[in-house]
Amino acid sequence: MSEHESTLQPSADDLGPDGASEVRRVPTVAVVGRPNVGKSTLVNRIVGRREAIVEERPGVTRDRKELEADWAGKPFTVIDTGGWMPPGRESTALDDKVSRQSERAITDADVALLVVDTRVGPTADDARVADLLRRRNGRTYVVANKCDDASHNTAIWEFMTLGLGEPFPVSALHGLGAADLLDAVVDGFDELPDDPAAPAEHVDDAMVGIAIVGRPNVGKSTLFNRLIGEDRAVVHDQPGTTRDAVDTVVDTELGSVRFIDTAGMRRRARIDEETEYYSLVRALKAIDKADVALLVIDATLGVTHQDQRLAERVDAAGCPIVVVLNKWELLDTEAKNDALHLVETKLRFLGDPPVLRISALSGTGVHKLLPILADTIDDYHRRVPTRDVNRVVRAAQSAHPAPGGARVLYATQGATDPPTFTLFVNRPVPRTYIRYLENQLREELDLGSVPLKLRVRRRD
Repeated sequence: MSEHESTLQPSADDLGPDGASEVRRVPTVAVVGRPNVGKSTLVNRIVGRREAIVEERPGVTRDRKELEADWAGKPFTVIDTGGWMPPGRESTALDDKVSRQSERAITDADVALLVVDTRVGPTADDARVADLLRRRNGRTYVVANKCDDASHNTAIWEFMTLGLGEPFPVSALHGLGAADLLDAVVDGFDELPDDPAAPAEHVDDAMVGIAIVGRPNVGKSTLFNRLIGEDRAVVHDQPGTTRDAVDTVVDTELGSVRFIDTAGMRRRARIDEETEYYSLVRALKAIDKADVALLVIDATLGVTHQDQRLAERVDAAGCPIVVVLNKWELLDTEAKNDALHLVETKLRFLGDPPVLRISALSGTGVHKLLPILADTIDDYHRRVPTRDVNRVVRAAQSAHPAPGGARVLYATQGATDPPTFTLFVNRPVPRTYIRYLENQLREELDLGSVPLKLRVRRRD
């Protein structure tokens, strides 16, 4: 992330009649429907890449996932949703939560795409979703999916009974009919009212990214919802509820912050499903792009072997870590001391990371997070004068010279995010001594717990 704040410059088309700058909001398009009709496949077709997880079984998509898309030069946000199911005997508590997320997308979106399965025909659940869509303000299109050849096109007229107009025959898998559908969708964007008060859908490269990571069922999504101030992620007591990385931009004391909720991470040996694999890949990508990672640990279980491996992966990515001990309110005094001891011993390789003790469910302790993040981000972007770097290195070498006549001749900081130092040496320096210099730089320059990178260059 850059440490310089960028701005979005309005074009002439964005100026109001009085010449004042007026940022136009980006339209939103929600893809909705009952489970397993091809919503995520259509989303992938719209954005032109595999972003939504697709499997031949219902219930894979659970959270709302917002993605940037563009058609005919017109940008918009497409929202992938979980399958809507009516409350009743066949639906679980998790199904109900997923359905509420879908209903919210229906309410908030400018355009809704109701995806139905041509091979199955209209169902009672299709009719119930259509009823929800008729009550909203905004355009709705029926997408008759799985029209893989012309023989299926006659079946689309059955969906006229939904009362939402003429369906669009589409094969999301093969792309047939997708262009006609998108032409209709974007043609109506010019009719949407401008909202000068609405924020621009622009991702600032300088925006701070906070990834929330951890094992399944440790409270990541509950913390995510607490931080953003709404029930955005599906929270349920079933491990592995979050399948995708979900992110939301929130205005905070630090400026705009992008909070990223990731799927719970299991050991690779336990990832026996394609869905789990892609969830892991996306969680790791979120870590690579984040400025800070919140490592959420279930305090009632302490630091597990899996927590250690995950911390190693985050540390290797050069991402600062804030350790979050969740469910702290469930521990007695002795158990609290034991939990802190486990952090100190099993996560020693992280240096001295900030440790926050919270209850994501009640909100206790969560208010302390932003100040900790502010300090960590400042250290992550820190630029140290060359004279100070060399002062620390000289003092360290005077106190403990390197073995074999090895010596650092000169040192300088070459980069930030994380702080990266180049050491010019006269001969090879043992790895243990490099580690010693790293600790001295961290301590003397007050760089907190952010990862440091030391590059060694031999100068003859």
